[in-house]
Amino acid sequence: MVRDEDRWLIAKCRDVIRLGQKAPHFLGFLDEREAAVAQRVLRDEWCENALLWGGYEGAERVMVGVFPDYQPADPAFFPIVGVTARYRAEDKLTHRDFLGAFLGAGVQRPALGDILPEEGRCVLFLKEDTAAFLLSQVEKVGRTGVRLQPGFCEPLPQAHTFVPCEGVIASPRLDCVTAFLLGISREKAASCIRSGGVQVNHEPCQDLSRLIQEGDLLSIRSRGRFCVDRLGPPTKKGRLGVAARRYV
Repeated sequence: MVRDEDRWLIAKCRDVIRLGQKAPHFLGFLDEREAAVAQRVLRDEWCENALLWGGYEGAERVMVGVFPDYQPADPAFFPIVGVTARYRAEDKLTHRDFLGAFLGAGVQRPALGDILPEEGRCVLFLKEDTAAFLLSQVEKVGRTGVRLQPGFCEPLPQAHTFVPCEGVIASPRLDCVTAFLLGISREKAASCIRSGGVQVNHEPCQDLSRLIQEGDLLSIRSRGRFCVDRLGPPTKKGRLGVAARRYV
């Protein structure tokens, strides 16, 4: 069943697929859940000459690009620009500070890709026209003076920090993994899943017996996001080793 909030996105994806048969067309920026929806539409429409790209490998927010058969899907064609903001290290600007400043300046969320802050520097990925606007208009984020300049240097600031966790579980079922990640009983984990509080790879899942695989991303309402890195090996008592990370 299609969620109401996804109907507009599905329609826009289909428009991009249709228009992309003649010339490259783009839809962006999408968050991880929206990108998963877009990937399903591309697959359902048998659209193979397409690419999801956010300006760098591993980007969370990405654009969808659809290309005609005669033109390879290439990141170089995406209308994405990297911009660097410089400021005093002691000012400690955050993702929320930059996002709030840009939205307050009238920029729409789909024009903003990843925002990667660190001490004294923030690397931003933006639509080309949005980058031109911000470069000419923004001199402060909140009360902090910033200097925006086109381009960026690697290595990029780290998008997230993680807290690792390891243990053993009875099986890779969703209820077992959820109980382990939250440090609660299996019964409480089952209640959380049944109430719609758990997403697996950005999709709601109420199937307690769904088997989780290495690399799966679990989003748990009010508790955060977790990535399952390892399942196994089995212990001598027949249980299963597990290693995961919690996004901070």
